Amino acid sequence: MKEISPGNFGLLMAYLLPGFVTLWGLSVVSTDLRLWLLGAGMTGPTLGGFLYVTVVSAAAGLTVGAIRWLLIDTFHHATGLKRPEWNDSLLADNLAAYRFLIEIHYRYYHFYANMAVALAISFALWRAQVEAGTHTTWADTGFVLIELVFIAASRDALRRYYARAVSLLGLKLKENSDDKRRITPRDNQD
Repeated sequence: MKEISPGNFGLLMAYLLPGFVTLWGLSVVSTDLRLWLLGAGMTGPTLGGFLYVTVVSAAAGLTVGAIRWLLIDTFHHATGLKRPEWNDSLLADNLAAYRFLIEIHYRYYHFYANMAVALAISFALWRAQVEAGTHTTWADTGFVLIELVFIAASRDALRRYYARAVSLLGLKLKENSDDKRRITPRDNQD
């Protein structure tokens, strides 16, 4: 069995955990899913059940990632956080450093943003099951606060990833109207 390494820990953190949170939220409305998560009978979860939940969590995490791309990535880019155009010709010489940047910034971006989506799905499903008139002010307030924290953290991690990747890969040269080569300007501060 493969051990957890920095490379696969990032994927576990970015997709499997948000996927599991999404499954937990779905278990509020699905008895079958609740049984998969808790295990049937007095014996608790089984190895087969664990493996099944792990695979389904990965699929749910990838689905959450697609929703993240549609909503949160679009939001960040629409509100001024633009993806720079890197000089991809420098990637081969800097591949190890680039992978390191992915692990220390981009995977955290995925975790924070994916978790914001997973929690929104789970909270909405839970909230739909709460009886009308039930006092949920603390839960609602807590949800809004944690969502704001995850979205702010995702923006910061993505900003740091972009800035450090630009430092590593430089900027792509673009043609201007005079047909001279120039470097695209980019704010490169942390």
